Amino acid sequence: MAQFPRYFTIWQKLGLSGVKLTAWLVLLFLMAPILVIIPLSFNAEPYFTFTEGMVALDPDAYSLKWYREILSEEKWLLAIKNSFYIGIMATIVATILGTTAAIGLTRSDMPFQRMIMALLLSPMIVPLIITAAGMFFFYTQLDIAGSYIGVILAHAALGTPFVVITVNAALAGFDYSLVRASLGMGAKPVYTFFKVIMPLIRPGVISGALFAFVTSFDEVIVVLFLAGPEQRTIPRQMFSGLREEINPTILAVATLLVILSGLLLLTMEYLRARSERLRSAAV
Repeated sequence: MAQFPRYFTIWQKLGLSGVKLTAWLVLLFLMAPILVIIPLSFNAEPYFTFTEGMVALDPDAYSLKWYREILSEEKWLLAIKNSFYIGIMATIVATILGTTAAIGLTRSDMPFQRMIMALLLSPMIVPLIITAAGMFFFYTQLDIAGSYIGVILAHAALGTPFVVITVNAALAGFDYSLVRASLGMGAKPVYTFFKVIMPLIRPGVISGALFAFVTSFDEVIVVLFLAGPEQRTIPRQMFSGLREEINPTILAVATLLVILSGLLLLTMEYLRARSERLRSAAV
């Protein structure tokens, strides 16, 4: 039973209960389409619906064969390898660029801060189809369209704004007197960065890197424009599977992606809580 303060009237209690109920209904509305694919991925039949056996909880109606098919088909193995390789490389590039940009933008002597920040965040605002078309035209001129380097750079450009935002938030209220003290005592700028700045902003950097990785891992539009047959990723393979041959293997892959996303979200929440504890301890 929910505990209310003694001074709450019946209308206040009803209002608070209504707000909580609405929150749970919104959560259910958002999560139901995602959670329903998990039992469907264990369907023994090649259908995207619940069979009578599944509804009756018949063990024979459930199977792991779609998960085994992921490991047995070369196209899925290539897609998994490409997704992790491109995602990791794009995350490294985005983290380096986003972190350095955020540190520069927090300096008081940085000119045109607002304009530069708006440009850095533009990939989050401009419709992705427009960004992908522009990248395709630009990368074709550089002859890197249809290559790993082209897809990695494109995904890094999409992930950099997330790193800039999280690192910029981590730098809020940063005491630059620590940097001046380190430099005044003879420390090199590189040493100061890794020993003074980085330990304080590490949670923000890691959170931004995780956002950049998820952005790359889930992205499909840019891959449709820029990737060749050898750079096919998991979302691209799933898109092709829906168009060419509907197969519950897609649901099995989607279930694995949901689990991976859940683990990343838990990691980011842990880092957020840890960052709050560090700030509280510093105060």
